[in-house]
Amino acid sequence: MRFLRSLLYLAWLIVTVAPYAIVLLILSLFLRGTPLYRFALGWVHLSIWGARFICGIRSRVTGMENLPDGPVILLSKHQSAWETLAYPLIMPRPLAYVFKRELLYVPFFGWSLGRLDMVHIDRSKRTEAFSRVEKQGSRILKQGNWIIMFPEGTRTARGEQGVYKTGGTRLAIATGAWVVPVAVTSARCWPRQAFIKTPGVIDVSIGKPISPAGRKPAEMMAEVEQWIEAEMRRLDPEAYAHASR
Repeated sequence: MRFLRSLLYLAWLIVTVAPYAIVLLILSLFLRGTPLYRFALGWVHLSIWGARFICGIRSRVTGMENLPDGPVILLSKHQSAWETLAYPLIMPRPLAYVFKRELLYVPFFGWSLGRLDMVHIDRSKRTEAFSRVEKQGSRILKQGNWIIMFPEGTRTARGEQGVYKTGGTRLAIATGAWVVPVAVTSARCWPRQAFIKTPGVIDVSIGKPISPAGRKPAEMMAEVEQWIEAEMRRLDPEAYAHASR
């Protein structure tokens, strides 16, 4: 049954993304910025609706009261594609993702990303990549939008921990934006690189904002990492049971 539901969900994504992306690409000739972002959210709603009603994947969000009213850089755990789709619907401001430029070549989905106000980088050129993040990130934050980054750089398997890189905290210090850590248990229902989706509840926990004033990137990221990983173990203790043996 899970296989059939997952197959139906994949078909749902394919059927909906193509026409939506075509319209978005046409609209992008006349609209840019927030209006185009708002239009793109229509397909995001469809994708999350499909995950809920086809695959039985629901979500529970805590900590919304921790979100400050001002420039914010969200630094989140990254376990699946679910959070990349869900966060724009959860957060009160338009989000700009920092992502690897290879995604731009994904038919329809990637083409649409390229027309939105996001930050795509070449990971093989680290100095140039951060320069791009800092320049575009500063502009986006001044517009009132928020930046979202995954400090581990890629999706991690359930119960695993990657290396937290300091790009997000470096950007926060350079721009004066608050950093907000986010923990998410998406791999419980939508495992990394797995086709089969499992019904259940994904927890999203939003931590308290961290000021960059007087901070250094490494020690600031250490605080982010400590909170996220502790919260992951609280939210999904079964996944980390092996680590305590």
